[in-house]
Amino acid sequence: MSKQAKAKATSGGDNFTRWLVIGMVALVVVTGVAFSLMSQSTKANASFTALKDYKMAAPISGTIDPAQGSGLVLNAGSKLQIDVWEDPQCPVCRSFEKANGDYLDQLVRTKQATVVFHVLSFLGDESVRTANAQFCAADEGHYLDFHKAVYLVQPALENSGFFTNANLVKIGDYIGLNSKTFTDCVTNATKFDIVKANYDSMTTYKVTGTPTVFINGKLWERKSTDFNLAEFRLAVEAA
Repeated sequence: MSKQAKAKATSGGDNFTRWLVIGMVALVVVTGVAFSLMSQSTKANASFTALKDYKMAAPISGTIDPAQGSGLVLNAGSKLQIDVWEDPQCPVCRSFEKANGDYLDQLVRTKQATVVFHVLSFLGDESVRTANAQFCAADEGHYLDFHKAVYLVQPALENSGFFTNANLVKIGDYIGLNSKTFTDCVTNATKFDIVKANYDSMTTYKVTGTPTVFINGKLWERKSTDFNLAEFRLAVEAA
C-alpha cells in the first residue's frame, strides 16, 4: 500500500473514532440532563407530599400598612406587637417558623398580639415570586396557612428552581386555596409593588438579615444556639 493510501486509511479511522467518542459523550450528557430533570421532579413531588393532609384554618383578614413598611398587619390594635421579617427562601427562617410559627398563629387567632409580617425578597427572583404569592394569599384571608405551607415545602437549596408560579399555585391548590383570584394574582405578579415596598423598607428599619424579629419595637436576640419556643415565649410575655 502506498504512503498516500495509508494516510487516507489512518485519517478515516481517526474520524470514525472521533465521531464515536463525540456520540458517546453526547449520550452521557443527554442522559445526565434527563436524570437531573427526573430527580428534580421527584424531589418536587416529594415536597408536595408534606401538604397532602393539610387543613386550612379559619380565614384571618389583614391589612397592608404603608406606615409600617407595607407589612401585613394581622389583628391590629393590640398592646403587644411582634414584627417578623422573613425571606421565604431563607432556611433559618424555616427553623424559626418550625419552632415558633404555631405560637404566633395562636397569638393572632386569640387576639393576644398584633403580628406584622414583612415578607422580604433579597435572595432572588424565586423569593420575589413567593412573596407575591404570600400577599395574594393574604387577600384571601389565608396568609398564615400559605406562609406555613411554603416553609413545609421549602427546598434545601436557595434558587433551586422550585418556586415557580406554577408550583406556587400548586401549593395553594394542595391546601385548598384555589380561587381564580388567587391564581391570577400569583400568575400576574399583582402584588409586586408591595413586595418591592417591603424590600425597600429594610434600610428604614435597619434590617440586614432574616429572620429579624422585633417585640414592641425592640430587637429580639435569641440566646440559644437554635430557636427555642420557651425562650421566645418568655421574651414575648415579658414585653
